[in-house]
Amino acid sequence: MTAPLHSRRGLLLLFVALTLAACAPKPAPVSPAPIVKPKPLGDFKLGFAVAVADKVKKGPLSRNATQDELVTAMKTELDRVFGAYEGSKFYNLGVSIDAYVLARPGIPIVASPSSALIVTLNVWDDAKAKMILDKPKQFTVLEKLSGKTLFGSGLTKTREQQLAELTQAAVKQMEDWLHANESLFQHGKDKAVKPATKS
Repeated sequence: MTAPLHSRRGLLLLFVALTLAACAPKPAPVSPAPIVKPKPLGDFKLGFAVAVADKVKKGPLSRNATQDELVTAMKTELDRVFGAYEGSKFYNLGVSIDAYVLARPGIPIVASPSSALIVTLNVWDDAKAKMILDKPKQFTVLEKLSGKTLFGSGLTKTREQQLAELTQAAVKQMEDWLHANESLFQHGKDKAVKPATKS
């Protein structure tokens, strides 16, 4: 007796998923790009960076990550990137990790979740101990599509790799946004500044 068409399609998709997983090379560690002396960001110099994840939400179809893992990954990257700036005034960065998805392995096309990270940034004038943003800025990062992530990175990457790549992308978004609002770091504003609308 011949199996129904939908059953055969399901078996075919499952076979494809298992084949991809079996043939995938062993994931390599994610190494961030080396830091070169960055373009100055006004008078910005990093005082300290703080990351918190006490209210983080795990998205659907996500692998697990502990609060400590999330915080460590984010703080390490913040220190690595913003610690390279050599301005004349100290500013402190605070990042709240709001939500994450670290994609699980799924059946291609049918269930291939993507990894994502949502974070919120705030900036303080260290000497005045006051925020310089009119309101915190939120960033949403989605994993980049590539030959390895077209069917979801859960098939080809470990959760540590997924978290490292998302964290690097999130900090790069923050850095680009702060450069687009460089006036925040000119001669130390006396009042909270409403940043430009450019995202």
